[in-house]
Amino acid sequence: MRYDLDDLRLFLAVVAEGSITAGARRTHLSLPSASARVRALEHHAGVTLLIRGRRGVRPTPAGTTLARHAREVLDRTVRLDSAVASYTRSPTAALTLLSGGSAMHRLVPRALVSFLRAHPDVDVTVRESRTPHTVRTLADGEADLGVVVDDEARDCGLDMEPLGDDSLVVIGRRGGILAGRTTVGYREAAEHPLVGLDADSSLRRWIDEHLGPHAPVARYRTTVADLNVLVALAAAGVGLAVVPRRAVDPDRPLDVCELQDAWAGRRLLLAWGVKERPASAGALAEHLRRAALPEPAVDSDLLG
Repeated sequence: MRYDLDDLRLFLAVVAEGSITAGARRTHLSLPSASARVRALEHHAGVTLLIRGRRGVRPTPAGTTLARHAREVLDRTVRLDSAVASYTRSPTAALTLLSGGSAMHRLVPRALVSFLRAHPDVDVTVRESRTPHTVRTLADGEADLGVVVDDEARDCGLDMEPLGDDSLVVIGRRGGILAGRTTVGYREAAEHPLVGLDADSSLRRWIDEHLGPHAPVARYRTTVADLNVLVALAAAGVGLAVVPRRAVDPDRPLDVCELQDAWAGRRLLLAWGVKERPASAGALAEHLRRAALPEPAVDSDLLG
């Protein structure tokens, strides 16, 4: 047995108002039309749905049951309409953002959260990508924005702007072998057990390429795919780790030393693709700029 959705809306209005007249007004129907539709609904159901009195109407037990199920049906219809409507947007509304692993740690997630909340009608495809691949993809018009490392993106012909510092540091358990130090070279750090990122990660490959063929052979106690896990392992004293300074949470129990090697000083750039720039790409760029700003320090006195 099927019911017309408009009839169900009318019936719910009548029950809510306690009057066919008021229900008709609420659903923008004339009284004769509303009365006829209610009678047709009762005929369709094969049972009396309303008790009519001098002061209005009230639902019979069957009418109460119908009203309850009608609300569920209409709620599901609204959710269905909303779900399907999400696919009616222009396919050109989606943006593509490419980024190396370092910026994927905090910068990109922070920007995505604020951007997607502010722009519910714009989708963003995010992929981790090394700077050389990102530059080629942007130059081919296959992406809108990229977060790249400065030394690998020079003279690529793309429009770029500074985004933030991405210098590398060495971290270890607080009070461990780095205690009292402010700087350390990679060669010295590699004399101790290390923990690192997986060999195929964009940041690990960047580090290995800049170390060159004569770099000391490091002992990696383990390698992981995630910077959060890497920092946690270093904080637990499993080994030293080379990470971007932006990955270090000041609240973690860590000793942090500047990495003395010249290649450790990195900067992130925001690169634009050659394709036409929709307004949404400019908005995403602004959210990336804000996310790249230094996070405000937390006053430990305020934490009690």
